[in-house]
Amino acid sequence: MSAPTATGQARGHFLRGYLRDTALLTVRSLRSIPREPERLLDVTIQPIIFILLFLYVFGSAIHVQGIDYKDYLFPGIIAQSLAFGVIGAGVATSTDMHEGVIDRFRSLPISRLSIVSAQVMSQFCEALLGLLITVVVGLALGWNPHLTVGHGFELVALMALAMLAFSWTGVYFGMLVRSPEAMQGMGFIVILPLTFMAGTFVPIAGLDAVPRAIADWDPISALVASVRNLTQGYPSHGSWQLEHPQIAMAIWSGLILVVCVTLALRRFNRTLAG
Repeated sequence: MSAPTATGQARGHFLRGYLRDTALLTVRSLRSIPREPERLLDVTIQPIIFILLFLYVFGSAIHVQGIDYKDYLFPGIIAQSLAFGVIGAGVATSTDMHEGVIDRFRSLPISRLSIVSAQVMSQFCEALLGLLITVVVGLALGWNPHLTVGHGFELVALMALAMLAFSWTGVYFGMLVRSPEAMQGMGFIVILPLTFMAGTFVPIAGLDAVPRAIADWDPISALVASVRNLTQGYPSHGSWQLEHPQIAMAIWSGLILVVCVTLALRRFNRTLAG
């Protein structure tokens, strides 16, 4: 057997083992949800609360030119629910890091990389569930998206990229904080204001100078504008990223993935070595 062939078989064996371990650990994480259903509150109940609050309490006082507020709101809620995936991923990762789960995994004959990958994939699945719930509730309440086939594929690709980027961000920060509670508190302090300033509920153009300057380059703003543009054909105006939201969101997702994947794996390897 030639050396290149042996090397290729070893790589194939590692890849199969890695994928198998990732799938098993992902299922393990998802199977714990019935015992801890509160884990899904941020992707199930929370978006519905924001929908009802802004649609039926504040909606009568909010008027957006050129579009029904219902059609303006739901794309923003979809983007916000994806952004909150940072908190869910961070809390889950911090819980595993501080409750000895990682130490137990270290003693098993599994790929170390699969431990992190499974955390990301389980959070991706939870975010997907929240997305489906938000879409179903929106359609039931009268949201009327206008999607071509091409825009549909583009939207799915952008949302998948965003969910991966937010999940990896949460996983990395979950490795840095001292407790799940700290991650939850820090996450809400950072993510909640960014989602409110991102044009989720009211147009960015109506904000004061400082929050508008932040919103113009907030990655969540690009996601909100992308979903709104693809589902409603509604244009956004302001910074370059708001004028080209799909391109901007793809760039943001790529940058976030490169940075957070690199830092998360480095941090994880350092933790295992310690």
